[in-house]
Amino acid sequence: MGLIWTICIGVLAGFLAGQIMKGSGFGLVGDLIVGILGAWVGSWIFGVLGVSAGGTAGWVVMSVVGACLLLYVIRLIKKA
Repeated sequence: MGLIWTICIGVLAGFLAGQIMKGSGFGLVGDLIVGILGAWVGSWIFGVLGVSAGGTAGWVVMSVVGACLLLYVIRLIKKA
């Protein structure tokens, strides 16, 4: 059940990150996939920093931060 929950939050995070990070974008499906990966990136980054995300809202914030960072890095590489 944890994997399904992570995917659902990742999809939401991808949508929100796509709205926050305006630009050329990857389309709805691409941003959603980046959001799912961003959920894992956000979880890893927050774990390294020793910050815990409590509750569903905390997981969404953590996932959005991870997705925004991932979108930023991907766009940097895409421009190069």
